[in-house]
Amino acid sequence: MNFALTEEQRMLQEMAKKFAEKEILPTMEDDEKNHRFRLDTVKKMGELGFFGCGIPEEYGGNGMGILESVLIAEQIAKVSASWRLPFNMQNLGPALTVAKYGTEEQKQQYIPGWVKGESIGFFAITEPNSGSDVAGMTTTAIDRGDHYELNGQKMWISNAHVGDWGLVYAYTDQKLKYKGMTCFIVNLKNTPGIITRPIETKLGLHCAPTGEISFEGAKIPKDAVLGKVGDGFKICMWQLNNTRIGCAAGGLGIAGGALEAAVKYANERVQFGQKIGKFQMIQASIAEMAVEHEAAQLLVYRAAWLKDQGLPNQYETSVAKYYASESAVNIANETMKIFGSYGYSTEYPAERFLRDAKSLQVVEGTSNIQKTIIAGVVLGDAPNR
Repeated sequence: MNFALTEEQRMLQEMAKKFAEKEILPTMEDDEKNHRFRLDTVKKMGELGFFGCGIPEEYGGNGMGILESVLIAEQIAKVSASWRLPFNMQNLGPALTVAKYGTEEQKQQYIPGWVKGESIGFFAITEPNSGSDVAGMTTTAIDRGDHYELNGQKMWISNAHVGDWGLVYAYTDQKLKYKGMTCFIVNLKNTPGIITRPIETKLGLHCAPTGEISFEGAKIPKDAVLGKVGDGFKICMWQLNNTRIGCAAGGLGIAGGALEAAVKYANERVQFGQKIGKFQMIQASIAEMAVEHEAAQLLVYRAAWLKDQGLPNQYETSVAKYYASESAVNIANETMKIFGSYGYSTEYPAERFLRDAKSLQVVEGTSNIQKTIIAGVVLGDAPNR
């Protein structure tokens, strides 16, 4: 086993760190207050090749793998977890999925725009009454001969009201249940019958746009089908196994940022005549946080490495997503305790780390769903794909 990062990977981490400090940090406080999403930042990330990991070079890929995507996203999320989302919306979600299941024409038409950050991506799965139960969705796509008619509603969709091209999952035959689901490549801005609305009543991730999408007789071309009709559920599960590693990377970033903030504060705050970092209970908390973070990194990096090797990784990905999410929440919570009253103040980053971390226990499959997947493999009821 070789646990060392290559020189190129370390340089990549440093580049991502500097980008976050230069392009995100200076305006982050104001952006957070105003729920501001910057399209120019997405383009700058695309120009640096941040969204090309795992993508063939003929479609704009950068020649790097999923592990490199994790390393970049982790550094970005240390500064702002909101800006981890584009890695899923541009790269690990739509681009990788179309690269896997798309026709040559679809690959050439859509992937370069997502990779460059010029076309804002999204994927629409969740509905008002369908979250963890993906097969419980009710959005339908009716075959009208020369097109599909899309009807239904999607909820809590990242980039819903700013997205250009992305993936929409709907039933082409509800009688077949999950075998009747199909994936479509859809344009949100130029398709009559599609209405999007922002959702800004969120606990965290204030710079990451979230919204709802309504489909009311929207006409979708026949060549918009990704893969085969009826393959939607299979495609969806494959996609989620990739976007979960992006969430796990976000967990590493949040936890790493919170830990650094806690250490800095513990070395500066003086109580009872000495730095609070000298007190054993603070030291115990810092030590536990550090160990959790180290363990989460190893789990996430391992899952990403397995993906790059083309080896089975569903189990390892769910382990990584679950542990990174839970440890991020715990570390952010401990950071707030170390900050004391200041941790409760919006003038310090501690409370933001906790608000942002909580989302990871829900998105791309809740922590309970990850435990279900993990237990299924461990008990021998499901294979590790």
